[in-house]
Amino acid sequence: MSEAVARVLGDGGVLVAEAGTGVGKTFAYLVPALLSGLKIIVSTGTRHLQDQLFHRDLPRVKSCLKTSFNAALLKGRANYLCLHRLYKAEGETRNREQLSQLQTIKAWAGITRSGDIAELGDVPEDAPVWRRATSTAENCLGQECPEFNKCFLVKARRQAQQADVVVINHHLFFADMALKEEGFGEVLPAADAFILDEAHQLPETASRFFGQMLSHRQLGELAGDVTAAQLKEAADTPQLRALADALEQQLREFNLVLGRGGAAEERSAWYQLSRNPRVTDAFNELLRRMESLSGALQEMEERGDELEQCADRCGMFLRRLQLFRETPDDLVLWVETSRSGFSLHATPQEISGLFQQYMQSFNAAWVFTSATLSVAGSFEHFVLQLGLENPLIEAFDSPYDFQKQALLYLPPGMPEPNEPDFLDRFISMIRPVLAASKGRAFILFTSYRSLQYVAQYLRNNSEHPLFVQGDAPRSQLLDRFRESGSGVLLGTSSFWEGVDIKGEALSCVIIEKLPFAAPNDPVLQARLELLRKQGFNPFMHYQVPQAAIALKQGVGRLLRDPADSGVVVIADARLRTKPYGAVFLESLPPMPVTHDIVDVKNFFKI
Repeated sequence: MSEAVARVLGDGGVLVAEAGTGVGKTFAYLVPALLSGLKIIVSTGTRHLQDQLFHRDLPRVKSCLKTSFNAALLKGRANYLCLHRLYKAEGETRNREQLSQLQTIKAWAGITRSGDIAELGDVPEDAPVWRRATSTAENCLGQECPEFNKCFLVKARRQAQQADVVVINHHLFFADMALKEEGFGEVLPAADAFILDEAHQLPETASRFFGQMLSHRQLGELAGDVTAAQLKEAADTPQLRALADALEQQLREFNLVLGRGGAAEERSAWYQLSRNPRVTDAFNELLRRMESLSGALQEMEERGDELEQCADRCGMFLRRLQLFRETPDDLVLWVETSRSGFSLHATPQEISGLFQQYMQSFNAAWVFTSATLSVAGSFEHFVLQLGLENPLIEAFDSPYDFQKQALLYLPPGMPEPNEPDFLDRFISMIRPVLAASKGRAFILFTSYRSLQYVAQYLRNNSEHPLFVQGDAPRSQLLDRFRESGSGVLLGTSSFWEGVDIKGEALSCVIIEKLPFAAPNDPVLQARLELLRKQGFNPFMHYQVPQAAIALKQGVGRLLRDPADSGVVVIADARLRTKPYGAVFLESLPPMPVTHDIVDVKNFFKI
């Protein structure tokens, strides 16, 4: 794999490299990257993997190669402390807990060199106070900021400009693309090569960033900032505050009409929601009040930096809101509702053309790598989604001996997943499996409802320590599971990938059913309809490949070390009863397959 990466870095072009578990893909691309002498950007799927790559993997490779290079870690702006916002929040906060947290942050601000909020363990990363102590692209004052010369984000970007290797994540990668699309300056420095790890995530992440989003919270924060700016820079114009108050009032009304979601987020197509006259009336009034506020801000923006910044934000938000009146053909308009409010989304039906434009804006080599890019040996699904032209394709199989180290159990007699007794039969099926494995299992679900149903049973009937998604932060759950030695962990989508538990603590992965995306998702519906119009079978062309890649990720949780062994259980009868089941089975590592629980018991006795 290193040789393939070195060729592309030297000659240019595009490499798509699937590297099975245990290949060591991080070292396989870092070694030729560091030896190449090129300016290289490495992007990975999450901030956690980004930190691991920068703080652990890069130093190890550097020490082995005995080479010198400058490396920089660059994250999105929400990961850096904003001193201006911190000082501002101090004077405006009345909440006792947040005031205490702000004092902790202020003390840390005096000693940190990076301003990366991941450094400060005393204030949780998801604490609401961070929204007040970090900036967004909309509320950043840029060079007009009184703290600009001390800005941690500016410092990080300057370091990235000067570095030989810059480690980023996919969110930042696409944020840069989105800024270029809107005509703003780029975030990322020019580079000779891009290496995109966990590349299977790129199409989904691209869809979010190539689209437009406007949330209840963004509009509420705008109204609050307008009020603060009016008091500071235009105290003689109370009508501006009245317009901000009117916007907040209409936000509450629109949220009420949409209906607050439950614990889970709910997605709805805009064309369906807008058939309701109450929704369209409330939306039109929201649009009218935004237009009034935008007009008033434009008249007063020269009176101060904060009013000018509010005027720019309001104009941008207004343009996003107007999309929902124009309903452009190439965008899917949809609404997400939850306990915290609503968000409006405009997502492209396809992203391949946009992605190609961005790639062509760089004179660079490209490497896309992941453990899960192919479906039944074919890379067509991944290549078409990103519109890659004539890539070099390489597959490097896992060095693990799946024939000896693993067993795939397909339990007989399971009903179809849509049958009413499926979950009860699933529970009956997993009981002897968990007894044989002595716990030490992940049970992966495709819905939170199914997870809760099974969790309720196991809480009352299982002798093994139980760890259920939602009971604690993900990192804590995983640590406790690892330490228990005989635990059973229940998780949904976020546990299907990016979890690395080595050793006997995880010896069994049980998958409830094939991970097809929710069929009522408005973006999925629109894409399937587009494929239908283009003459494709959308189920086989899109839904099956997507689900096969997700299944490979779930199965990939089992063997994480050469000494690992274990059993994969897939309870979905469609693997055997449907013609497309063969696609899923052909996409998995070459494990022996059994339908007999006795084989599972014997495997764990060895």
